Amino acid sequence: MSHQSDLISTDINAYLAQHERKDLLRLLTCGSVDDGKSTLIGRLLHDTHMIYEDQLESIKTDSIKSGTTGDKYDLALLTDGLQAEREQGITIDVAYRYFSTAKRKFIIADTPGHEQYTRNMATGASNCELAIILIDARYGVMTQTRRHTFIASLLGIRHIIVAINKMDLMNFDVNVFENIRQSYLDFTQDLDAGELTFIPISALNGDNVVHPSLHMHWYEGDTLMSILENVKITADKNITDFRFPVQYVNRPNLYFRGYCGTIASGIVRKGDLITALPSGKSSRVKSIVTYDEELEQAHIQMAVTLTLETEIDISRGDLLVHGDNLPVSRDLVTATIVWMSESTMLPGKQYDFKHCSRALTGQISTLHHKIDINTLEKMPALVLELNEIGLCDVAFNQTLHFDPYQSNSSTGAFIIIDRLTNVTVGAGMIGGDAKSGHHEIDKKGYVSQEERAARYGQKPVTVMFIGLSGSGKTTLAHALERRLFNQGRLGSVLDGKLMRMGISKDLPHDAAGRAENLRRSAYIARYLNESGMICCAAFVASSADAREHAISVIGDANCILVYLNPPLNVCKIRDPSGLYAADLLHASGNVPGISFPFEEPNNANLILPTHELSVEECIDRVLNVLKEKSVL
Repeated sequence: MSHQSDLISTDINAYLAQHERKDLLRLLTCGSVDDGKSTLIGRLLHDTHMIYEDQLESIKTDSIKSGTTGDKYDLALLTDGLQAEREQGITIDVAYRYFSTAKRKFIIADTPGHEQYTRNMATGASNCELAIILIDARYGVMTQTRRHTFIASLLGIRHIIVAINKMDLMNFDVNVFENIRQSYLDFTQDLDAGELTFIPISALNGDNVVHPSLHMHWYEGDTLMSILENVKITADKNITDFRFPVQYVNRPNLYFRGYCGTIASGIVRKGDLITALPSGKSSRVKSIVTYDEELEQAHIQMAVTLTLETEIDISRGDLLVHGDNLPVSRDLVTATIVWMSESTMLPGKQYDFKHCSRALTGQISTLHHKIDINTLEKMPALVLELNEIGLCDVAFNQTLHFDPYQSNSSTGAFIIIDRLTNVTVGAGMIGGDAKSGHHEIDKKGYVSQEERAARYGQKPVTVMFIGLSGSGKTTLAHALERRLFNQGRLGSVLDGKLMRMGISKDLPHDAAGRAENLRRSAYIARYLNESGMICCAAFVASSADAREHAISVIGDANCILVYLNPPLNVCKIRDPSGLYAADLLHASGNVPGISFPFEEPNNANLILPTHELSVEECIDRVLNVLKEKSVL
């Protein structure tokens, strides 16, 4: 089964030429943790005689050290090269291995099963044509099985082999195999999972991997290796749409200017009329150059240099296409996004994007819904968290030239990069230009509250800090705004003291004047909420009736009441406005809690003893309430 032949010793050039003509199949193994992905790859390499003797001896030594496979080789150690992987018996990073048989060459990616490394799985799957989904026969279809199947479908992998592993631990029972097979089919019935093939295996013992099993006579299909050698992948390639992202402009002397890159799809021939995007200028192909020769034509996945008959302005990041077969050009697209960062995806936040060889900026303007991996149900959401998947509108600051992902995975995909850390935080697959009709917009074109919530990634509410003077209201309001700002949220402080310097400067400072100030401020808070902002309000609000009226103006569902209750003597010591000191010198009759009572609320969403808690601890508790109420 291996690639070895007599030509190696008799005619090395003939052997290399024969080897070069073989098809290349890129595949990955995926599934839940401990399903046996690394062991399966090790078994494939072992049984096709692709392991060198010194490697095998090293694995034998390490197998005794790990002690997880008894007296057998632990073939998972072939791909689990990191020390942390070997200690824990898990895969963390994507491991790539190359092997070949007489029929085909293979590049196989071993991807992690743990949920926290889902981003690594998506990375490994991005260039693959076939996926092997492993399922532990003891446990059946797991959450990660569903997640990886869904991602494989999203990434346009048209061939999926469902390998039900560890059948030896279930006595090679055909009923176990059939039950898991039906469970998987039930899950994928509403999913475009491509061509599905089911096979029962034991990766540890080699049953149905390279050689047919002696224990499962009820299985009449091919071995895994036979399926990999014979699966037809030629039809999956897009040879119709010529797309050539320019990676480098080669100008070695005055007489040569070439445009270097790898053909993403299609075929190009000498004399073809091509158009450069975004400029729209056209010319004809003068020559197709490789390292050692000129070609008459080149096709998908070939790295070439194109020269043109006439000089037109072309730079790195431009896209060369046939003039009569142009891609879609839009600055607003709808894409399915896989979020890969622990920092939350925030609609409206500016990100960098990498599309083919082009760098551009933009923002995720709308999150329509996220997708429940277990049920494939579409769920409303304000943000995406790590490993979540959602349908979004993405607005670019420049025109994007693309094809839908299902027809061209190269020009239909992009990655998202955080502008501050330069870390890749997400990947997107474009479905077409931006959808319409997700939000009802009236004839005047008004922006709806739902659109604002989707853009800002938050539910607009008023957090009303109330309490005596000196309780810490203004301090916490500004601290909350700062925390929200650091998270990329949109908030604003509404302070009762500052209101008195403007819209309420005509009011007295007695109980009635304070109540009227709160009433006026409530309308401003409501206006801020209707604009999509979180209002951080700070008011004494000593009257229960005045508070209830303010809450009715803002809206009960949109107002979060936070009562700060340090003892009066603590407030007097703090005395940030000098109110208590002035009252000692001359009683004004306008001091809440002294001149007139402060009516404690019985409906507060949160009570904070600010004499016992730090500012950070108080804000942590406020944010917990906001998360519980799905504000953030």
